[in-house]
Amino acid sequence: MQLDVESLRTLIAVLERGGMTRAAEYLGVSQSAVSWKIKRLEQRVGRPLLIRDGHELRPTREGRVVLDDAYAIVERHDWMVQRLASPDFTGTIKVGSNEEVGAVRMVGILGRFKRMYPEATIEFIVDHSRRLAPLLERGRIDVAVLQVAEDEVRSADVVLWTEELRWATHRDMPYDEGEVPLITYGASGFYRPVSEPILEQHRIPYRYTVTAPTSVNVRAAVEAGLGVAVLAERFLTGDVVEWARAADLDPLPVSCQIVRTAPWEPGGVAGALIAAITEEFLDLPEREAAAPAPAAGS
Repeated sequence: MQLDVESLRTLIAVLERGGMTRAAEYLGVSQSAVSWKIKRLEQRVGRPLLIRDGHELRPTREGRVVLDDAYAIVERHDWMVQRLASPDFTGTIKVGSNEEVGAVRMVGILGRFKRMYPEATIEFIVDHSRRLAPLLERGRIDVAVLQVAEDEVRSADVVLWTEELRWATHRDMPYDEGEVPLITYGASGFYRPVSEPILEQHRIPYRYTVTAPTSVNVRAAVEAGLGVAVLAERFLTGDVVEWARAADLDPLPVSCQIVRTAPWEPGGVAGALIAAITEEFLDLPEREAAAPAPAAGS
């Protein structure tokens, strides 16, 4: 049995703050991330750790056993991390992230990182992976979360998750003949260089109908029936279905979300940031799939 520190920290926060929502706000993560960490902790222990009593959560007997030592473990862990980190670190760490992983989650990670290194200066850039990668190679940023094709993953990269890609459209708008209206992230996005060569190879004419900067915008355009887009398979839900003409096309590459560092050995501070990113994003698609759908307008 191996219990990770961040899950213990989450259990403490849930009980101290009186629920998942307040714990998520305190930790700077999503509520689904809190639920996932508690679920993973219970799976490793093999028994439920929390029980709902009216509108409140309280520990089960096993939860109290875990909690007795959780405080000491988390405190000792944080003390060790601070000792290993340079207390005089006052430099700048530059971080890049593609929009696919979610700027809100990255901001939460960087907020906790800033509290650990209060003298550090953080510069955060959200942009397309194809724009961030050259900045990383030139040392303009130190750490980046990038979306790459499976054959572009390097041995030193940390793979957060992989996803199958699918051509997607609205079920009532099959676009099963003629010119295809494409919904893309623009020329610097990950999906246009993936989709265009396949359509051209099969001599399928296309035009751009929507160019949007974020996955939320692209998915909204597909849901509105405005065209065809390349999406992660997990977004094929409800009225968004796989484009029927894709059955005759070459397969799309597997998409990988990775953490990559500048081409030199990361120091202790960069290493701590990479560990924090990995802890938050590992298995993210499974967590999102298990989370309740967001309410309208959220």
